[in-house]
Amino acid sequence: MLTDSEILELKKLLNQKNKIVITSHTNPDGDAIGSTLAMYHYLVKLGNSVEMLLPNKFPEFYSWLPDSDKIVLYDKSSKYAQTILKEADIIFSLDYNALHRLGALAEIVKNTSGKKILIDHHIDPEYESFDYCLSDVVTSSTGELIFDFISKMGDEELIDKKIGEAIYTGIVTDTGSFSFSCNRPETYIITSKLVSVGVDAQKIHKLIYDTFSENRLRLLGYAISERMIVWEELHTALIYLTKSDLKKYNYQVGDTEGVVNYPLSMDKVNMSLLISEKDNQLRLSFRSKGDFSVNDLARKHFNGGGHKNAAGGKTNEDIDGLIERLKTVLQDYVQELNYKITL
Repeated sequence: MLTDSEILELKKLLNQKNKIVITSHTNPDGDAIGSTLAMYHYLVKLGNSVEMLLPNKFPEFYSWLPDSDKIVLYDKSSKYAQTILKEADIIFSLDYNALHRLGALAEIVKNTSGKKILIDHHIDPEYESFDYCLSDVVTSSTGELIFDFISKMGDEELIDKKIGEAIYTGIVTDTGSFSFSCNRPETYIITSKLVSVGVDAQKIHKLIYDTFSENRLRLLGYAISERMIVWEELHTALIYLTKSDLKKYNYQVGDTEGVVNYPLSMDKVNMSLLISEKDNQLRLSFRSKGDFSVNDLARKHFNGGGHKNAAGGKTNEDIDGLIERLKTVLQDYVQELNYKITL
């Protein structure tokens, strides 16, 4: 967390009309997009010159957020991205705990001279890579931490509908519409404050979740009916999608978002995995119920990590080999996976 002296330093720093670049992780999700835009609107209000920079494309169903069209994508505008990073006085690192999560941007950001400010809620932050760190792993989302940061700067009154919509997007998507990581009263207090500045929670839910294309809905149906494996003895279910599966349903960025959550609706399933074949690599998304830590599983076996109940990983294995290895690895977690949630 930020110390009192660091808060004073940052207040002074952010009111000096700086050149600022806001960054977030590869394959940005709702929390990454929402946090980036909320911070952008806030810093512009302070009179800074601000750019938003992401490693690659984000899902189209977040494009309704004001000024999302101003986000620079490194894989489309690499030279411009390098220029703004080189000239930046300050670089904000939002919703990632280590520079390697920036992908191709990692080394460029590492070698910049601007002050680096981390705001994130993932486990094991890489403190040494940043000049200032606001890190809290029990907070629902980085969006919620953006609200906290603005409040710590003494600027809560600057949070308007536009900033509120972006923060709310981060909170609602990283809690699965308030179905996990949302047991802190502060999350609901902040949400109520966002509603009080004009955020329409019902409208935002429709804009994010009720925008499926026909292909995306058919892909979901295919994933559950044809590509889901249930290991009842391991209280685990997985869904796998090959390159050809994604091509068949004209995959667009974001089309697999949320698919991993569906198997958790089964009573006896306590962990769910989604395996997607993309960019000549297998990406893994893990979700769990209760106290089982998919973060530990992903870090130990699949070059990844994240939160206790939501994590990611990657591997260069083929799908069949990965599925066999998963079944073997999970034998060591049988007791931890065998539980029933009760009140």
